[in-house]
Amino acid sequence: MAEKRPVKITETILRDAHQSLIATRMPTEFMLPILEKLDKVGYNSLECWGGATFDASLRFLKEDPWDRLRKIKDGCPNTPLQMLFRGQNILGYRPYADDVVDAFVERSVANGIDIIRIFDCLNDLRNLEAAVNSTNKIKQREGRGHAQIALSYTLGDAYTMEYWTDMAKKIEEMGADSICIKDMAGLLVPYKAAELVKSMKEVTKLPIQLHTHYTSGVASMTYLKAVEAGVDVIDCAMSPFALGTSQPETEVMVETFKGTEYDTGFDQNLLAEIADYFRPYRDECLASGLLNPKVMGVDIKTLLYQVPGGMLSNMVSQLKEQNAEDKYYDVLKEIPAVRKDLGEPPLVTPSSQIVGTQAVFNVLMGERYKMATDQTKDVLRGKYGQTVKPMSQEVIDKVIPGEERITCRPADLIENEMEKLESEMKEWKQQDEDVLSYALFPQVAVDFFKYRKAQQDKVDLSKADTANGAYPV
Repeated sequence: MAEKRPVKITETILRDAHQSLIATRMPTEFMLPILEKLDKVGYNSLECWGGATFDASLRFLKEDPWDRLRKIKDGCPNTPLQMLFRGQNILGYRPYADDVVDAFVERSVANGIDIIRIFDCLNDLRNLEAAVNSTNKIKQREGRGHAQIALSYTLGDAYTMEYWTDMAKKIEEMGADSICIKDMAGLLVPYKAAELVKSMKEVTKLPIQLHTHYTSGVASMTYLKAVEAGVDVIDCAMSPFALGTSQPETEVMVETFKGTEYDTGFDQNLLAEIADYFRPYRDECLASGLLNPKVMGVDIKTLLYQVPGGMLSNMVSQLKEQNAEDKYYDVLKEIPAVRKDLGEPPLVTPSSQIVGTQAVFNVLMGERYKMATDQTKDVLRGKYGQTVKPMSQEVIDKVIPGEERITCRPADLIENEMEKLESEMKEWKQQDEDVLSYALFPQVAVDFFKYRKAQQDKVDLSKADTANGAYPV
């Protein structure tokens, strides 16, 4: 029999699975009772933080995301916790100064994160340096912290096998601990995945992880071929929140490799208990409309338009607001054209939102780039970094005529921000982490701080009433 080489699994049920299917609305209190069982499975890691969880916690759930992280760490002492980190954009939508990146990495690890998956929407490695260096400094000092660089996988003339292997070599030279192939739109087909993994394995000794979405319907087969080709870790979701725009099911992939050299050794009975816990919540989300059956299906057009699920839902809501849903297919056709104009970036947050919104504007205005968003202008200025192909000079001349463009690492032009941010929000600060919440989402964070204060005042009032012999209301 072949030598055992168990494939490792990162579980996404607490982050990307519900981000992809129910707009990141799973509350912390619902997660807590199942943590003990999740901790027993033997996962490579539990992805539970970063991405849109931070914004959604503050904005919609009225929760402190830092508190969520601490509670999950307490409930999962044996499983490494993982987060998604947007390079110099951290978890926000603009580039931040290096001191903000440093502080965010430091507090993330201090509060329980073990693996930081760092990506850039343009695959501009310069935008990943600060986060990787910060993680490595902490690792040297405390023995904790793993910097994983994720390459946003996409298709296009520039994205050759040589491009991907060259990037893998550079990532190893940067001092990262592992590489992730991040296929956010489900574009990686099975045999191409095998070729990609083999080619990358030939040029780097770093472990390789594969992340994909089921949007186009090929993801499980892609994982099978990637594992056979030598990929070390795959991202999966427990079945109630798998498939559609989420990941392949954990239980199905475990069963697929059972009895082979790639056998995970996971207990299907334990996985069944975890699935049983999440299933009623999934049914509630379906009944309430939070889980739209549309995102559960397969859309092979993903391979034509390269549009991730989250980007599609944004686009549909923008068209609805303008009573222009009949323009849906016009916008879908415009997206690849805008992407080409902007240097053919991968479509992932925030580049996906920028390209999608601009495509909507172009169609609704009846003239391309008659109106450009501020974010489109910033991409053209080079504020987000270097694109893999040159941007359209015609579009640059129309949208930002005569402006000087940025060619250095964009963060080199940003002064340190932490001191200024702290002074702006000091009246609300209850913990060091509050400054970082404010840095990323100033208005949303202040709204949350006001809500938190009101809740604390209520508790204080009820305690005072009880002390005076009254019953709390």
